[in-house]
Amino acid sequence: MSTPAADTIATTGQADLVGPPGEPATPARILRPYGDTTGDGMVQMSFTLPMAHGKLAEGAALQLAQKMGMDPAMVVHAKAMGPGYCFFVVYGRVHHLVDTSAITVVERDYPLLSPKEANLAVRKGLRRRMTVVGACIGSDAHTVGIDAILNIKGFAGEKGLEYYREIRVVNLGAQVSVPQLVASAQEVTADAVLVSQVVTQRDAHVLNTREMSAAFREAYPADRRPVLVVGGPRFDESMADQLGVDRVFARGTTPAEVASFLVHALVTRRKAAA
Repeated sequence: MSTPAADTIATTGQADLVGPPGEPATPARILRPYGDTTGDGMVQMSFTLPMAHGKLAEGAALQLAQKMGMDPAMVVHAKAMGPGYCFFVVYGRVHHLVDTSAITVVERDYPLLSPKEANLAVRKGLRRRMTVVGACIGSDAHTVGIDAILNIKGFAGEKGLEYYREIRVVNLGAQVSVPQLVASAQEVTADAVLVSQVVTQRDAHVLNTREMSAAFREAYPADRRPVLVVGGPRFDESMADQLGVDRVFARGTTPAEVASFLVHALVTRRKAAA
């Protein structure tokens, strides 16, 4: 049964805290996009059409926006992107609501550790250094992501895994083939393998990851396979099982999150299973 508060949220799209008088307020579940005024449903969208810049192209952009449910819509920016292509920014109103109670996300299910805490856990749990191999596989030459996690300079104010005294890092760099990655992991007796994938055309990141996970399953007994972790801006964190890996990290992941997961997977989880 709906309540007046819920009805108000569904009508206005406000994201205010709601709840019965005298009881703790909770975030609204039903939301509407915000543009100029709260709950007005205004959104901005950008795309490219394979048409030369002109009035006909702008008409095509408006038609596309309207078919996507944006009404009214207006082209606020249009610019030629070489012969036969035009880039658009369209602004308009949509009438869809967002139900946050129907959204599923992957929450961190392990504690976030400081470098000191992670080092101590590895030293006590493994009684040796943890070996981590990292690479960009396939044709991917974008090493910024893997370097942000592995290199001592780190990311977002956090130092990378090279800073951790109890973690040995082997960074293979870019355009590493899957057989090379498996061979390198076997050579250094890797505890974990981190793979970064930025190139996503035609789902290259998905195909490469599945090839990689299949190769490790073939090369290792199940109880000796390294922990497999992939990351990149276009990955869906809920796809770990589909990709055959232990964890998927999306954009914005920090070195501390990765280090904490590796401790969880290689020390805490295995200790609990013993």
